[in-house]
Amino acid sequence: MRYSQGGGLTAERQRFREELRLKAAERFAQGEASSVIARDLRVSVRSVQRWRRTWDEGGPRALRSQGPASLPRLSEKQFAQLEVELAKGPAAHGWEDQRWTLSRVKTVIGRRFHLSYTIQGVRKLLVRNGWSCQVPARRTIERDDEAVRVGQGGVALRGRLAAVSGAWLVFEDEAGFSMTPPQAKTWSQRGRTPVVRVRGRSRRRISIAVLTCYKPGHRSRLIYRPRRDDGRRDGRKSFSWRDYRDLLIAAHQQLGGPIVLVWDNLNVHKAAGLRDFADSRDWLTIYYLPPYAPDLNPVEGIWSLLRRGRLSNVAFSTPEHLVQRIRHGLRHIQYRSHLIDGCLAETGLTIRTT
Repeated sequence: MRYSQGGGLTAERQRFREELRLKAAERFAQGEASSVIARDLRVSVRSVQRWRRTWDEGGPRALRSQGPASLPRLSEKQFAQLEVELAKGPAAHGWEDQRWTLSRVKTVIGRRFHLSYTIQGVRKLLVRNGWSCQVPARRTIERDDEAVRVGQGGVALRGRLAAVSGAWLVFEDEAGFSMTPPQAKTWSQRGRTPVVRVRGRSRRRISIAVLTCYKPGHRSRLIYRPRRDDGRRDGRKSFSWRDYRDLLIAAHQQLGGPIVLVWDNLNVHKAAGLRDFADSRDWLTIYYLPPYAPDLNPVEGIWSLLRRGRLSNVAFSTPEHLVQRIRHGLRHIQYRSHLIDGCLAETGLTIRTT
């Protein structure tokens, strides 16, 4: 942690930096170069040069810590109370939106502790205690967090049981892609917004169903199937339960073992024909994720990799061009199992062997 992160403002970090300066002083006396000292102590060369000038003027004693410039107005106990108030959210303190700003935190400090802070003082206070300004994650109001916690424990438990029985833990999700590509950042001359040319009248969509497959001691696998929209008004534009049935049969043949399938509560996933198929296959066990919890499905990470990679800013000329890019992107991920493992790690779920 560096000073820009607030690390040098606490007593612990002050002692740590003092030890670095004293180690550098010993090496100054030996005549070592500043670049060598900076590399060994993992600090900037400019910091070592500044320490050397101070050492030249006052010796090692000048490099000792002078203590904090001023004591914090909020004690550690008071800041812990402040964190409790901030955890309640802005709505609990009278604001309509769910956004903490420095001025609002300043207001809460004044109301709770009757202390007056400047805006910069609030910023330094938060940074010193490990806070930062971040983009929030979205969660639906209908989502039951208690059910999600139970769902996470249940999925992890089932993953552990699946590993014992030699089964593959498989997550499934589907997504649709159109001729309009996802946007990604690109370099352009300042003041001139870059333009990506796309087809505006093509409504053809490609549906993709993806399985991410995990088993301890085995290389993670990715299996997918595309489905083209035939363009007919009365035609089906998404996967039917028979398509999912055929996909699971193909996955069972490729993986060569039983499957514990985890997917969302899509109505097609609960179709009577698919349930009858699962009941008649002893190698297939199906579990459902909690409602409104897509962040527990590692396939969401596959979609993110695909959209930020091979599909971003591409001017698709034909539906075949779109299918080709999707296939190339998914094949790129298939050959890199660490990407598939990273998508599982992002969900916070783990598969343990017993």
